[in-house]
Amino acid sequence: MMSILPGRLGQSSMTTWRVRDFHDDDLDHVVRVWEESRKTGVDPVYGLAEVLAAIRNDGSAVVAVVGPVVVGATIARINGDRGWVVMLALADEWRGKGIGSAMLTDLESRLVHRGVHRLSALLPEGETGVEAFRNRGYRTRDLVYFERVVPLQPQEVGRLESLGGHVLPDGLWDALAGMAQEKTLIERRLVLPLADPDLAEEFGVRPPHAVVLFGPPGTGKTTFAKAVASRLGWPFVEVLPSRLAAEGPGLALALRDTFAEIAELEHAVVFIDEVEEIAAERGGRPPSPTQGVTNELLKSISGFRERDGRLLVCATNFVRALDPAFLRHGRFDYVIPIGPPDRTARAAIWRRYVPDTVLDLVDVEALVAASNLFTPADIEFAARKASQQALESSVYGTAGGVRGPTTADYLDAVGQTRSTLTEAMVADFTDDIERISRL
Repeated sequence: MMSILPGRLGQSSMTTWRVRDFHDDDLDHVVRVWEESRKTGVDPVYGLAEVLAAIRNDGSAVVAVVGPVVVGATIARINGDRGWVVMLALADEWRGKGIGSAMLTDLESRLVHRGVHRLSALLPEGETGVEAFRNRGYRTRDLVYFERVVPLQPQEVGRLESLGGHVLPDGLWDALAGMAQEKTLIERRLVLPLADPDLAEEFGVRPPHAVVLFGPPGTGKTTFAKAVASRLGWPFVEVLPSRLAAEGPGLALALRDTFAEIAELEHAVVFIDEVEEIAAERGGRPPSPTQGVTNELLKSISGFRERDGRLLVCATNFVRALDPAFLRHGRFDYVIPIGPPDRTARAAIWRRYVPDTVLDLVDVEALVAASNLFTPADIEFAARKASQQALESSVYGTAGGVRGPTTADYLDAVGQTRSTLTEAMVADFTDDIERISRL
């Protein structure tokens, strides 16, 4: 079956285009037309892999040709008595000439003979072919279209599981309370170029491959690493030196094998906590037992940086203990301080954990003043302790008619919580910022 209709090529010559069945040797031409149609800047509902799968899995396809040249293609997959049009694409110079409608007409004829009597299509507004569907009498329906792209290829699932990695839930970035200065810095330096590499390339920015987060214990370095993975939608893999040492013939070899497996993932945020345990300053006679591990980690980082789409995040509480070669330019793009929360950040963290039912009744500023040197984890512990105490008082009749934790409950809990930080630790951290940070 074919349709032959007159078409115009260029401005002066008349030529004839026709619609015919798809042949196997048309495949490369169909891919070319599909790629050319993507220049409109509209993201298609169906990717090229889904389009080609429809052809391979007994779908139906027609092409428009001018002589031997394929200038358009329409492809449908069949599901019972319904056909889904997964591609309608035209070469640039052949749009607006009725070819799309003609291809749909021929495709419908073929589908009807295969028992299909309902035809559907999903197209973003502005996509090639919208007018062709309207011209053929397709009507739009008011539907809510949901889509989520799972950031894993099927062959990556088993590998990610063997690495102990997982895809984190959405929203971890937005759930980060306080720490606005650190969030802004990480959003701009890390997330922006990684999330939009084409824009980064346009401005001459190379997306980061490896960063170090340093700061006192409990300030949220692990939380930031997970939030970045959630924000990007990439799998999160935590490399645990203790686990590697227990599983393999040697830590250095196990580390090498782990990074070789990670290299097979298309995207990943790789996290090493307390990295000073395997990257401490080398030296001494005889060499430290961990020196071979440090050497292997340095080599692994160099290989890791050779591919885009992955980020290594190393966290440390003792950045001054790291080997100088570990921190040099060319290995880590940024060395970012994650410090104790300031007054504004502490207020935001307290508001996150104080129940909404009593928030207006609680003196948050008093809690902020009382929790100096508290980490986010310290504040969470004190807030939950106050809630537990208020719950027990309410149930066992000692609350005096007050329902929910009060300012006094929170201040009492703060007094019973030992802060993670000390003035000396904060002073050392401030000095490290001046000497070591790289932003």
